[in-house]
Amino acid sequence: MIRGSCLCGSVRWEIDGPVSHMTHCHCSICRKAHGAPFATYLSAKLDDYRLVAGTEVIRHYQSSPVFNRAFCATCGSVVPEIVGERRAVIPAGCLDDDPGIRPSAHIFVASRAPWHTITDDLPQHDTYPADSGMAEVAQPARGSATPGHLHGSCLCDGIAYEVSAPFTVAHNCHCRRCRKTRAAAHTTNGFIVFDGLRFLKGEDLLAHYKVPEAKSFTSVFCRICGAGMPRLREETGTAMVPFGSLDDDPGRGAVDHIFTGSKAPWYDITGDLPQFDEMPPG
Repeated sequence: MIRGSCLCGSVRWEIDGPVSHMTHCHCSICRKAHGAPFATYLSAKLDDYRLVAGTEVIRHYQSSPVFNRAFCATCGSVVPEIVGERRAVIPAGCLDDDPGIRPSAHIFVASRAPWHTITDDLPQHDTYPADSGMAEVAQPARGSATPGHLHGSCLCDGIAYEVSAPFTVAHNCHCRRCRKTRAAAHTTNGFIVFDGLRFLKGEDLLAHYKVPEAKSFTSVFCRICGAGMPRLREETGTAMVPFGSLDDDPGRGAVDHIFTGSKAPWYDITGDLPQFDEMPPG
């Protein structure tokens, strides 16, 4: 039995059977939907998948003519979606159990975020294997109209923001809450001064979910498409930006991996960035 759930626990599911087709997807739609550098999905036969709870809080956003994105309306986590009449497509970041398989490839690498470097030895496909019939739907160009500023937006483009200050640091975070929030192997969060971020439109579409037992951990997402959005943190005088929501290249990536003691069992950290079980010293 393989179980999964969203960040708040409202949506829960079980898989009682084999899973397959585990890949890291770098398409622009997945980055936007998850607010992460890439999304990792696997699939199961529909007969082996069961939604245990949460039907009433699942929302859908049609991200392409043939594919919907399902997310929890309470916490914003991407949750499984039924594709066709035969399979459930499942975001691995929300799994509570080890699925027993490992990623087999990177897909849509031609759309990879410029600030993310692939460092493992898995096969890389510029698109999706040709026999799948799947293709990425091109997204409209979005970027800052102000020189020196960065533009960001949600998947449906209902929310847009501008970054006018340099990022002081960016981390790849593997903590369980970030994995659940972004439904991904990890998220890449950049930090700037509080006044360095300004919403250009759609601030009324922002939804917030604070984890009850956490001191301050809060998920911010678009009510329409579920995409992860920046959080203004008045208590620290900073703003936290999920790099997956950026439309412009910040010119830098993460400096380290943090909370690796909580990393997903199915994800191997490779490359030379420093790793810390929790937060780095100081």
